[in-house]
Amino acid sequence: MGLGAAVLLLLLQRALITGVSDAADGRLADVAGQVSEEGTAGLARDLTDATRPSQLIQVLDASGRVVAASSTRVNSRPLTDLRPASGVVLRAEVGEMPLLDDDHAYLIVTQGASYGGQTYTVVVASSVQTQRDTVATVAKYLLIGFPVLLIVVGVAGWLLVGQALGPVERIRARVQGIGSGDLTERVPVPATRDEIARLAATMNEMLDRLQTGQAMQRRFVSDASHELRSPLATLTAALEVIEADSTGHAWQELHLVMEAETERMRRLVEDLLLLAKADDTGLRMQRTDVDVDDLVAAELQRLRSSAPDLTVTSEVHPVRVVGDPARLSQVLRNLVDNAARAAHTTVHLTAAEQNGSAVITVADDGDGIPEADRLRVFERFVRLDTSRARASGGSGLGLSIAREITRAHQGTITLSPSPDGGTTATIILPR
Repeated sequence: MGLGAAVLLLLLQRALITGVSDAADGRLADVAGQVSEEGTAGLARDLTDATRPSQLIQVLDASGRVVAASSTRVNSRPLTDLRPASGVVLRAEVGEMPLLDDDHAYLIVTQGASYGGQTYTVVVASSVQTQRDTVATVAKYLLIGFPVLLIVVGVAGWLLVGQALGPVERIRARVQGIGSGDLTERVPVPATRDEIARLAATMNEMLDRLQTGQAMQRRFVSDASHELRSPLATLTAALEVIEADSTGHAWQELHLVMEAETERMRRLVEDLLLLAKADDTGLRMQRTDVDVDDLVAAELQRLRSSAPDLTVTSEVHPVRVVGDPARLSQVLRNLVDNAARAAHTTVHLTAAEQNGSAVITVADDGDGIPEADRLRVFERFVRLDTSRARASGGSGLGLSIAREITRAHQGTITLSPSPDGGTTATIILPR
């Protein structure tokens, strides 16, 4: 603001002085033209009648004698020693002129004019004191008003900023009071449609995500604990029976059960570690050429040998992608195992290239999955058939793992109805 005031004063003074200078130049040109055309006859009367009070005009002859003047105050001695040649304009500024009865600052402009073989000097002296007084008055008012303006702006800024940041303080106070144990509270959203309202809405959306993540984490821990509790209970019971049996026959009967439960726990822990890694830093996949048709052929052979009561059909075409063969084999195995458990009589596998991507399908003729549950089954520990035994129904992690691995390959996996009434799982992998 101080810099702006200084620039204002400078521009104001320059504009006022320029106006005075332009007026002096115009009057100088008029008088010089009159002298060049008519000489000095009748010039004194014309100067007296047509000159403004802030200007003083003299016409000097070659010897410096005043031959005409606009006022009796300047008809005796020349106002300046400048003697320009004919047609030449010279300027000067003086702080005071002792010849006059005041000491105002003057701007003096002179020009030479020739008439009858003689060169005259036309002198126009314009007072700039009025303009300087104007600038001084403006400066005085600025000095008086500047502190007042600063106080007004400071108080207004304090009040306005405080009012504007009031909702932010309320949001901060509410967020500070929200603990990790209870994420149901929300921050107040102002009725205004501004950045503060959008900030409050964003904070509430973040709290929604935190609450959803916390609920998923708690459910995940609960489900994992439940899944691990079942094989641990089986192992504990088996050990108690073996310890109480002195004949050794119980070991012969129960060691296979204990091995199966141990293997089940191992697979469950590996699945949980894989999903935890996917949540933390994402799955890191090896990148190599993978023949998808070879993976499908291997699963076909495994399924035919492990489920001889099922009819296994296929339509496999050569197709290759870049990815992790072990992880892709795991995805395919999870889908095939799900299809084998759900199928009544038939499982059908296909592999082909479509639109530059590898497309793999695994279809069964089972009871199918309701449309409302086709996305929910990809959540962890979700099993639609609650009456199915856990030993045969799996842990509910297979589709979750398949989705995470497929996403790590920039692919997609979807479920849809199959032509035989069951479910078709479709994997699309970019080549």
